[in-house]
Amino acid sequence: MSSVVETVTELVMPILDEQHFELVEVEFVKEGKSWFLRVFIDKEGGIDIEECAFVSERLSEKLDAMDPDPIPQAYFLEVSSPGAERPLKKESDYEKAVGEYIHVSLYQPVDGSKMYEGFLEKLEAEELVLKIRIKTRETTVTIPRKNIAKARHAIQF
Repeated sequence: MSSVVETVTELVMPILDEQHFELVEVEFVKEGKSWFLRVFIDKEGGIDIEECAFVSERLSEKLDAMDPDPIPQAYFLEVSSPGAERPLKKESDYEKAVGEYIHVSLYQPVDGSKMYEGFLEKLEAEELVLKIRIKTRETTVTIPRKNIAKARHAIQF
């Protein structure tokens, strides 16, 4: 984790705890010529734009008050909801997703594929089981958790 992400995480947690919000993720990335500091937050029932603005203002005040500046380059601060395709990062995210439709990207192929979408049927310490559909047939695939590059909620079409 970068020092910017660590610093921002430390600064934003008291703000979120006070409001009973959850920190989903902090990222500091360069896109084109611009840097973006993104803070994804959530709460039971979802987060709204006023709550995002509140956290953005409070976090911005804390960042501006720091000396030396923890982020010397110019950047855009974005505080938002993780959206419908919320990433699964923590163990609690996976636990809440049991029975839900998810997308999983893998480091190495399992049964010939590096991407799967399906219902998270079973969650264990070393692996997870997805119920997937291949054309008109339903089957399951067992995925070693150490092989998961990224996982997120998905929208079923």
